[in-house]
Amino acid sequence: MREEVIRAGEILQQWGVVALPTETVYGLAADARNDIAVRKVFKLKGRPSFNPLIVHVKDLEAAEQIGHFSEVARHLVQVFWPGPLTLVVPLKKEAGISGLVTAGLDTIALRSPAHPLAQMVLSQSGLALAAPSANVSGTVSPTSAEHVRQGLPDVDFVLDGGATAKGLESTIVQMGEGDKEIILLRPGPITIEALEAACGIKVVSLEQDQDAPVSPGALLKHYSPKAAVRLFAQDHRPGEGVLGFGAETVGRDVPFYNLSEQEDLNEAAQRLFAGLHWMDAQGVSGIAVRPIPNQGIGLAINDRLRRAAAQ
Repeated sequence: MREEVIRAGEILQQWGVVALPTETVYGLAADARNDIAVRKVFKLKGRPSFNPLIVHVKDLEAAEQIGHFSEVARHLVQVFWPGPLTLVVPLKKEAGISGLVTAGLDTIALRSPAHPLAQMVLSQSGLALAAPSANVSGTVSPTSAEHVRQGLPDVDFVLDGGATAKGLESTIVQMGEGDKEIILLRPGPITIEALEAACGIKVVSLEQDQDAPVSPGALLKHYSPKAAVRLFAQDHRPGEGVLGFGAETVGRDVPFYNLSEQEDLNEAAQRLFAGLHWMDAQGVSGIAVRPIPNQGIGLAINDRLRRAAAQ
């Protein structure tokens, strides 16, 4: 694997694009300071230019070369990094980050991934890496190298790290004025309860402008499979597969993928995108999704499902 990491680092240094594993989903990585490399990411994904990217860094020291961190933001980093928490902070103009990464905003989204291969690539390349999910924009995020190969066959290199551990993209937050509150921009594996417990500050949610989002993952229609998604489904209709949650059996002729037989929300989060990919592979016309509790990481699961079901 060391040889693969070295190759990934070399490709990134030569303005190439590498799909690599993080603990959340696979990212499509490029040098965040290089316009040519970042433009390749947007082209491969078909991503709208107004949608900013997350920049992945090795640690807080590297992050503070790019953005300004308040006292509370720094505390959150100390508690949750490396890990699935992205912070949107004021951008340091002298950092040299491509304007394509920030979509022209004066803020930047920063994260330090926990996956050992991602950390190795960051060290090997010596770069800050812009790395949105490694899929065509708007489609289901990849949680395996095979998902990437199927969805983005033209990527320069895929670093295979197996299935991702969390299965959902990172939680994204921004500090409110005067550090008096934490603004939740996208729910994810780090829950509201965990954020509030870490610093004793209230977390409030923000609905973002669809035409000028301040963070990734804010578009109404996103994470969408080919099949139509029907939420809170208690029944099954002809042509549909069933995305289950809890102990359940369906007819033998019905495609069925159980997110968690034990009703474990963490397991359901880890399996969600894999389940949507699997459903598409079955050729179903629709996906009936059983109700999932809207608490803890269930908030993030339902956020992804709501966007997947949007017309």
